[in-house]
Parts: sequence; structure tokens; C-alpha cells
Amino acid sequence: MFLHIHPINPSAREVAQVAGVLRQGGVVICPTDTVYAFMCALSSKKAYEAMLRIKGVKEKDANFSFIFSSLSYLSDYAKVDNQTFKVLKQNLPGAFTFILKASGKVPEKLQNRRKSIGVRIPNNRILSALLEPLGCPLLTTSIKSADEVLEYITDPDELHEQYGKQVDIVVDGGPGGNIPSTIVDCTVQPYELVREGRGVLI
Repeated sequence: MFLHIHPINPSAREVAQVAGVLRQGGVVICPTDTVYAFMCALSSKKAYEAMLRIKGVKEKDANFSFIFSSLSYLSDYAKVDNQTFKVLKQNLPGAFTFILKASGKVPEKLQNRRKSIGVRIPNNRILSALLEPLGCPLLTTSIKSADEVLEYITDPDELHEQYGKQVDIVVDGGPGGNIPSTIVDCTVQPYELVREGRGVLI
């Protein structure tokens, strides 16, 4: 299904439709505040395995990020000290992936080799609206392009043409970006800038 959702004023009915598909174990393509990404509900093992197949990666190499609606849900899945929380609060929502130590609630298969996870709270109205009715975090991974100029696929029509038969819904939220999130590793001191992207630390 190809579903247009207004990026500034997302329709509650359309958002609820996408949330329902995710809740039932579906995989969707949706914009973030950086690039378009594959997404599934953290609660669905079936969708997680489907996303591995679509992405063409083995579980040990998956490195999916977690998308949360707000910082208030973070402590259930990640260990955050006061200093780190202050940095997160200053920069989120925003175009960042913060690497944090995983809590015991995160299944081991979703942690990387250093027992940590990548955490995102994107500044995107479609995602914000989507996470409210869903009631759990999203697992996500960006969609790369084979194009030599553009690193990511930015056109929703192209995404639908390429992946429409492999996912349940392609959300058209307008043209996507081509600059990924800035990755900051907060499991080390001082914090390490792993990848410079769209986000600029405050």
C-alpha cells in the first residue's frame, strides 16, 4: 500500500491505519527527520525477522536503531546517567542517534557487541503521531540507494516501486533527506562522535 500522509498535519485516521499494521506485525517505510527508513514495532518478532530479510543482513550485523516518542520511555530500555540525560534533553527531538548502554529489558539479539543500542527521537510529526497510538518503540534502519550520487533513496515513489511488494505500507511524507543522523557514542568518556550527520550538538 502507498499512503500519503501530510508531513505537517498528519491525518489521525491515516496514522492510526499505519499504527494498526505495525501492531499486527507489519513492516512499513516511513520518513524520519533525516532519511526514509524501514520500521517495525519492537514488540513483533515476525516483523523484525522480515526486516532482516528485506535489508539482506544477518541478525548479528543488523544494528537497528530504536525510535522513541519521548525521553520518558528511555529509562526502560537504556541506562542513562544524569550527565548523558542532560545532553539528550538538549538535543532531542533531533537528527541524532545516541549510543547508550542497553538495559535488561532489551533482548540480547537487539544489542550490539558492546551491549548497547542506538536511540533516536526524530523531529518528525508523522513519527510523533504514530508512536502515540502504537504504545511501544520502533525498530528502524535507513534505506540506502545504489545511486552513485545519492546515498539514500529520497523519492517515495521510487521506494514504493522498489519495496512496495516487500513491505506492508510505504508512507509518502514528501521528499526524504539525504543526510543521515549524527551518531554520538555515550558509552565512552569523553563522548565519541562516530558519524557526522545532520544533527549539530548543542
